[in-house]
Order: sequence, then structure tokens, then C-alpha cells
Amino acid sequence: MFTGIVEELGSIVAIEVLGDSARLVVSGPLVTSDAGRGDSIAVNGCCLTVIEQGAGTFTADVMLETLSRTNLGELAPGQPVNLERAARVGDRLGGHIVQGHVDATAAIVAREPGERWEVVRFALPPDAAQYVVTKGSIAVDGVSLTVVEAADDSFTVSLIPETLEVTTLGAKRVGELVNIEFDIIGKYVERLVQVRAAKSEGSTQESV
Repeated sequence: MFTGIVEELGSIVAIEVLGDSARLVVSGPLVTSDAGRGDSIAVNGCCLTVIEQGAGTFTADVMLETLSRTNLGELAPGQPVNLERAARVGDRLGGHIVQGHVDATAAIVAREPGERWEVVRFALPPDAAQYVVTKGSIAVDGVSLTVVEAADDSFTVSLIPETLEVTTLGAKRVGELVNIEFDIIGKYVERLVQVRAAKSEGSTQESV
């Protein structure tokens, strides 16, 4: 479990393609300072498991499912990535509850710079509008952000100078893909409603 507060801007050291998977070597001196084999580290919002640790680096395996549903498959050596260690029980929850399970990717469709901040608009995947609400929380490349405006096909966020400086979102260009994780509460509520509706429909049919 994570909070969406990026701890470090790391970088990809190496990528080894292994058929239907890949092995990433990531540089991150801060997040590896107390990491060990089996620990979880979010890379651009994707929860990965440390399988090896070196001097300021860690190695993680990425399966085909993750490569196909996230932007990790597009990474190349030297590219920056957002890094966050798993949250500790008792720590402050500075962002929101983030699982590190990416739901989809979204393209940046516009950037509107302000005097010291920037409004960024992202395209929403089909059938995803119900998970995004104005003033709600959303994780973008692992960064906990507040939705400024939610539309049927897109949403906007405002990036403060700190976010622009210490995360990958400051350098992302229009057309580039980011990883999106919707608020877990909304997804559970939707599932509960679906199950209850199905049970209610079944009961109605039985009584006819």
C-alpha cells in the first residue's frame, strides 16, 4: 500500500526483455536505503517487488500483464521514474490510499501553464468516467492528485511547483502516456452495487 507521495525521482538503469516479461534495474538511492528482497516499491505508480538490491539500485521483474496495462513497457534506460516505498502503519497519510495496481493508461491532451503552477488535462479511457469525480483523488504515475474538473472523456489536475519539480509530471509532454489508478473506494462501491443489483434481479425472476 502507498500514499501517492513520491519520495524520489529515480531513473531506469537497464531493461532486460525476457520473452513475455522484463527485468528492470532502477536507480533510487533513497528508496533502496532500507529496502530488501521482497519489499515493495512503486515505480510510476506500479507496485513492484524487489528481487535484488545493489549500490543505490534495485531489480524487479515485470510481467506481461503489467507491461500491457501500464507505461512501464515504454521505458528506456536513462528515463526518470517516480519512486515510493510502501507505507508504514502509523505514518502520516499525506496523499490517499494507493494500491500500486494501475487501472489504465491515459494520454496527456493539454498543458496550460500558469504563473507558478500548471493545469494538465488527461484523456479518460472508455467507460472510466464513473471513477473520476471533481475534487476526488486520483493517482497519476503514482502521484496523488486532486481532480480539478471531471468530464465524460477527460479530467484535469493542477500541478504545484513542488510536483512539477520532483516528479516526472513536470517534463511529460502532450501525447505521452501516464499510469492511472482510480480511487479504490469508488471501485469497491461500484462492485457492491453491481452484486446487489444482480441478486435483486435474480430474486425478482424467481418470484415471477
